[in-house]
Amino acid sequence: MISVVLPCYNEEASIDKNIDSIKKELDNYGKDYEIIVVNDGSNDHSEEKLKNLDIKILKHPHNMGYGAALKTGINNAKFDTIVISDIDDSYPSKHISELLNIYFESLKFSSGFDMVVGARKGREYYGSFLKFLFRKLLKFLVQWTTGRKIVDVNSGLRVFSKKTIKSFLPHLCNTFSFTTSLTLAYMLNTKFVKYHPIEYEVRTGKSHVKIFRDSLRTLQYIVEAIIYYNPLKLFLLFFIFFIITSVVLLIMNLNNPSNFYIFFSGFSFMLSFISLFFGFLLDLIRQNSNKKNNE
Repeated sequence: MISVVLPCYNEEASIDKNIDSIKKELDNYGKDYEIIVVNDGSNDHSEEKLKNLDIKILKHPHNMGYGAALKTGINNAKFDTIVISDIDDSYPSKHISELLNIYFESLKFSSGFDMVVGARKGREYYGSFLKFLFRKLLKFLVQWTTGRKIVDVNSGLRVFSKKTIKSFLPHLCNTFSFTTSLTLAYMLNTKFVKYHPIEYEVRTGKSHVKIFRDSLRTLQYIVEAIIYYNPLKLFLLFFIFFIITSVVLLIMNLNNPSNFYIFFSGFSFMLSFISLFFGFLLDLIRQNSNKKNNE
C-alpha cells in the first residue's frame, strides 16, 4: 500500500543506516510497502551498497537532479500512497508513521488531505543567516502567490497520492526546487495540505546543496510557476513596488525639489500600470488556455 521513494546521489555513508531505519519503521506500521531508491548517477560506492539491500533500485546513467530522481521513482511506484524522503538521515524515520497516520485518517472523510508535509523545526533547519534570509524570501513569494499560510515551503518529507500528483509531474522542477514547485502546484490548484511538525537533524555526509546557487534557481522556478499558475499575483507585486517608489520620489521632491525626482516618479507610476496591464493580459491568456484544455 505504501511506496517510499528516495533519491540518491553519492550517499554511500548513510545508505545502510537509513534504509534499515525506514524498514523497521514500516515493518512496525504493518502495511505492505516497497522502498524505491533512485541512484541519480552516483560516482561513489552508493551503487554497490544499494545492491546488497532488499529494495527496488532504479538508475540514471548520469546525475539529472533531485526532482528528476523523485519523478522517476514516483512514476515507477507500485502503490498509490507515496512517501518521499531523503536518504541522508536528516529526516528521522519515526516521522513517516506519524505522517501516514494523518494521511490515512483523513481519507476516511470526504475532504481528506491531498498531501501531508513534515514541517521542520530546530537549529539544523534554520541553518546559516544567509540560508534563513533566502528561505524567508521564498516563503513570502509562495505565500503571496497562493494566499495561504505555508509552514515549510520545501520540506523533503511528504505523503501524497500518485494519482493526484501525476498530472503535475511534467510541470515540476527537476532539480533542488522540486518540493517548492510541488507546494505551489498543490496550493494553486486548491489541494488540501496538512503540515505536521517534525525534527530535522544533521545529515550524514556532505551536502550537495549550494545555498546561493540553488536559492537563485528556486527563486527562478517560483517566478516561472507564478507566471504559469497565477501571473496576476506577480505583476500585482510589481505594481505595488512601482507605486510605492513613485510616492516616495514625490515626497523626496517636496523636501528637495528636483526634475530628477519628478521624472522618475512619473516613470515609476507609468511602469506600475504597465505591470498591471501585463498581469491582466497573461492571466486572460492563462484562463483561455485552461478553457481549451478542459473542452
